[in-house]
Amino acid sequence: MLSVHCVLVLRKEIAVPTVYVVSETTTHNIASALDYGKIETILPPNAQVTFSIVPTVRRIQRKLEKFSDEDYLLLIGDPSAIGICCAVAAARNHGRFKCLKWDKRERRYIPIEVNLFEKGEYEDAYESI
Repeated sequence: MLSVHCVLVLRKEIAVPTVYVVSETTTHNIASALDYGKIETILPPNAQVTFSIVPTVRRIQRKLEKFSDEDYLLLIGDPSAIGICCAVAAARNHGRFKCLKWDKRERRYIPIEVNLFEKGEYEDAYESI
């Protein structure tokens, strides 16, 4: 039987991934993203990035401060905000981030892994052209 101390240690070591939603939404049901972790919203709905770029970037940096390999970005909202979130997540995590893409046909989120520094088959293919 596990002691209380062991249970607390186990809970501390098992981190729940976070799904960072770029912009809060009332028009999309994102409940199925809970399959990938707890949901945390980065920006309020209809955030105007172009009119307040510096405060927006600071807010995104603060919200993504603990972003790691286990976490995901849910790319909803202003394309500028999405780009900034991807850049900040990659900068915080050695060029790596994961995001969730909605697949209309499958009617579910598909995880996509991005590594800005990994060489792969496409880079090799472009080098031969």
